[in-house]
Amino acid sequence: MTVSVMPFMADPIETAIVRAMISVAGRVQGVGYRAFTVRVASSRGLQGTVRNLDDGGVELEVEGLKTRIDSLIEDLKAGPPASRVSTVKVEWGTATGRFVDFRVRY
Repeated sequence: MTVSVMPFMADPIETAIVRAMISVAGRVQGVGYRAFTVRVASSRGLQGTVRNLDDGGVELEVEGLKTRIDSLIEDLKAGPPASRVSTVKVEWGTATGRFVDFRVRY
């Protein structure tokens, strides 16, 4: 008996490089949230920036594989130990390719 195995084809959405604008609200300033974000995003091979907002929130612009950004979003909801995240909002878009790493934007 011969068994033919078809190669697994990943969903194009899961392998697409995308852009996400992410807004995080709650107690996310003065608690190491940006440093946490840089560590987590960099460990996933994502590119972009994170910055504090005047309203007390944090904003990320991140590019990379959608599955990796989805994973980052789950970590952002938890945050570092001293943070208290109340909301995480995400807007998806087309990647620009303008980032080479992930860093804090001042």
